[in-house]
Amino acid sequence: MRPGTIAIVLVAAVAHAVWNTMSKYKRGDTILFVWAYTCAAALLCVPIGIAPVIAGTQPVSWQLAAGSIVSAVLHAVYSLTLQAGYDRFDLGVVYPVARGTGPVLTMLSAILLLGERPTGIAVIGAIVVVAGIVIVAGNPFRSGQRHPLRGVLWGTATGATIAAYTLWDSYSVTSLHQTPVTYFTGAFLLQSLLLTPRALHRRDQIQTAIRTNAAPILTVAVFSPLAYILVLTAMRTAPVALVAPLRESSIVVGSLLAWRLFHETHLARRIIGAAIVLAGIAAVSL
Repeated sequence: MRPGTIAIVLVAAVAHAVWNTMSKYKRGDTILFVWAYTCAAALLCVPIGIAPVIAGTQPVSWQLAAGSIVSAVLHAVYSLTLQAGYDRFDLGVVYPVARGTGPVLTMLSAILLLGERPTGIAVIGAIVVVAGIVIVAGNPFRSGQRHPLRGVLWGTATGATIAAYTLWDSYSVTSLHQTPVTYFTGAFLLQSLLLTPRALHRRDQIQTAIRTNAAPILTVAVFSPLAYILVLTAMRTAPVALVAPLRESSIVVGSLLAWRLFHETHLARRIIGAAIVLAGIAAVSL
């Protein structure tokens, strides 16, 4: 992999960790927060996403519509599950668990649904990911408000949604031949529309929610699409098997940010666990 491509992927990893960290700063209603940053991201992406349509390289078709609709539903479930986990538990637990279980569950789904047969090193990688998650969580049975086992469960639930949208988005881009930027712009637009009725039920809180969370909303709206666009750019010149694990270095960055900004404890253990999860993801990708 060329140094420039490595730099792009590492910037994407930092961008991903940054927007997840800013999500932790959210105050107030979860649905309004997710709806607001989704709307903002959709507006920012429209000029980029519409360009292939104007150029004629991406036709407006039923495949584009159907693919974007399913992706919007899956991404809405992912966003709400992720944010609910952050509302209740430590970023340093939920984030690495979610990012670690996503690739493992994707691999298991590919085995069960698509008949794929992973290599031995990929299976070992999945076991390593689980071991890393156990280290990140620490003693899962200790008592207290922030029970680590519950945090692991929320992270695993988020990982399941990551696996679902990863499989579908991969199918849409490869088998349905959708232009990635246009496809995901459509998904962002539809996701915002999907959440609008629920947001309108809370219309009296919208202004307060946006004013209170203006910085997190704008940060997520900018850095979330940026992280994905950078990864797509890297994948044009480098194998996915190399880009994917390098991208997940964000879990180490996220653990550091959780310690520095939210004063979460057990930094050394969580960094070690996150690094083990990263190594497992690399093995799964290979």
